[in-house]
Amino acid sequence: MEENETDETPVTVAQADGAGPDPSEPEPAAPVLPPAEIRAVVEALIFASPQPITPREIGQVIQGVPKDDWMAAIGEIQADYLRDGRGLQLVEVAGGWQITTRPEFNDWIRELLDPKTPTRLSIQALETLAVIAYKQPVTMPEVIELRGVKSGGVVKTLLEKRLIRITGRKEVVGRPMLYGTTKEFLLHFGLKDLAELPKIEEFAEVLGEEVDIVGLKRAIEAPRPVEIPLSEEDTGQRSLLDDPASEDPQT
Repeated sequence: MEENETDETPVTVAQADGAGPDPSEPEPAAPVLPPAEIRAVVEALIFASPQPITPREIGQVIQGVPKDDWMAAIGEIQADYLRDGRGLQLVEVAGGWQITTRPEFNDWIRELLDPKTPTRLSIQALETLAVIAYKQPVTMPEVIELRGVKSGGVVKTLLEKRLIRITGRKEVVGRPMLYGTTKEFLLHFGLKDLAELPKIEEFAEVLGEEVDIVGLKRAIEAPRPVEIPLSEEDTGQRSLLDDPASEDPQT
């Protein structure tokens, strides 16, 4: 009697255990962009942006790329600029990232852009700017009291250069305007935010050797002048048209 033929196709262990690939399961999604291309795109975006590009702006442009991936790319680009000793650097400033020239080459760049026009502020302007930066929001009378010099013309210059702005009015007699620094101030001095303001001695070195460091430190550490607050009657008479925002020449 002939024996029945049987299917002797070998069965793998994975198939026997049910551990083989399940065709019903979707394969893992491939990355939107390979790491090298993510890095190239991020560098191009930072270079092309006229202002420091923010995390939100980067995320909107390269949607689908995980934040951790493009943040890692920024770190790699920063490291490359530092390692290669190039004339450019990638810095985090004013809430975003920007590719800038290295500060040690500023004199050369100034010669290229405008060798005839001085770009530095006067000593009085720098000292007034320092007082506003460290004491903000601060009024004109307070600046004058702290520095001991008239600063009206200097404040106007700083407003025109968009290094300071009007932030409101102080609720005291006369309701003087309050001043504070701007995003342009952060950009000018390469600061990420106001929390990065160094000690006044270190900041004075950035401003220039001729700045009165002792006088600035004394002014910044001094208490504010005593001012008479507005009475309830004065407060109630404020006009709706008296809006400090309308006096601010900047957004």
